[in-house]
Amino acid sequence: MRITSKSVKHTLSLGHKISRLLKKGDIICLFGELGAGKTVLVKGIAQGLDISISEVISPSFTIARQYEGKLSLCHLDLYRLRITDILQLGYEDYLYGDGVAVIEWADRLDGYLPQEYLKIRIKMLDDNSRQIDVTAVGEKYKKFITSRLYL
Repeated sequence: MRITSKSVKHTLSLGHKISRLLKKGDIICLFGELGAGKTVLVKGIAQGLDISISEVISPSFTIARQYEGKLSLCHLDLYRLRITDILQLGYEDYLYGDGVAVIEWADRLDGYLPQEYLKIRIKMLDDNSRQIDVTAVGEKYKKFITSRLYL
């Protein structure tokens, strides 16, 4: 599914809509260049889980942040890590916890991506617009594709 977001507000709204479909154990892998809007989307997901968006910041230097809401949200940022660092970190513990895991820079996982996850690729079109491609990797995530996530 392809969505064009025309603003930060639009991207936040998409994240909020995604959050309504989330269940314990769900994994979202985010792909996109620096500044594409990955953290903005995570803020929208957090908002939908009753987590204050002001709390949600990119965990680039801390690697992981945990937030409590309707579901707990584990927000991972792998930007600064190499695959050897990620494997030593024990990233699977973050993915398969009691809540939802969202991974920014999931491309850093290389061949170690989960078997099933919701794949979201964000591409900058211009200063305000983003192309957001949502893909189900595995049967579990087809509900996101068949639902009405359109903005």
